[in-house]
Amino acid sequence: MAEEFTDLQMNPEMTAGEMLRAARTTGRRKREIQTISKQLCIREEFLQALEDGDYTVLPETVYILGFARNYAMELGVDPDLIVAKIKRELGILKLAEAMVSHEKQEQSKPAVPVVAEKVEKKSVVGEKKSKTLAYVKKHWTWFVGGALAFVVVLIALVLILPSADEDMPTRMVVQVSAPQQVMTVEPKYSLEVREKFGTENAGKAEIVIQAVKESWVKIEDARGKTVFSRVLVPGDVYYVPAGNKHKGTFGNAGAIEVWVNNELVGKIGDDNVRKTGVVLDAEKLAKKKSDK
Repeated sequence: MAEEFTDLQMNPEMTAGEMLRAARTTGRRKREIQTISKQLCIREEFLQALEDGDYTVLPETVYILGFARNYAMELGVDPDLIVAKIKRELGILKLAEAMVSHEKQEQSKPAVPVVAEKVEKKSVVGEKKSKTLAYVKKHWTWFVGGALAFVVVLIALVLILPSADEDMPTRMVVQVSAPQQVMTVEPKYSLEVREKFGTENAGKAEIVIQAVKESWVKIEDARGKTVFSRVLVPGDVYYVPAGNKHKGTFGNAGAIEVWVNNELVGKIGDDNVRKTGVVLDAEKLAKKKSDK
């Protein structure tokens, strides 16, 4: 930020634009409007308008004051002083001061009789009612459109609700039959179960694997899409999805025990041996046990 221009700020005869231009073009650090425009992300013509005092170029009062404050801070000029000067140049402070003066005069007047106050309130209410009626007359199409839309929504709800009631018995049957799929009998695992994975398959799973040692396991479906992949630690259990189209990859084949229909059929392979493409078919895995 530029050095502060205390002497310039204290000159009451300078306009806000003159102070900004002097701060930018004098001193040890002269700067171009183009450079400051890029730094503040404010258009060059807006900064030039602030220096020229041509506030008609800027969009609204709130932008004028905001841009002026940021410009002053960048140039090291007191932003409150710049904003106050611009407000006076725009007549904003004069209006505010006049309103304050008017309020003080009103407060100094004697109290208005209650009857007059009631009459004033009635006139204000009547004025509000007349404005409301005028607004309704002017925009009557909006109100009619809103009413029609409300009627259409009500009709749609009436037509939809009976069909929703007819579908209710079907949903209730599904909710009642769902618990029958949950597996109630678990295999007698070699280790105490630490954590279960693939529990959404538990109701239909014919094959369950348990890690007796640490091993990385990946299960893929018939399309080669991975449905499960993680490192199982001793005690972890995974329920293999039903069907005979899944294959497994095991980082340590001797660390994984296989259970088919709650019966232990053995391990995937030898210790510290990686096996890929293992077909997880319940019938084939059970047959391997009987062949041993």
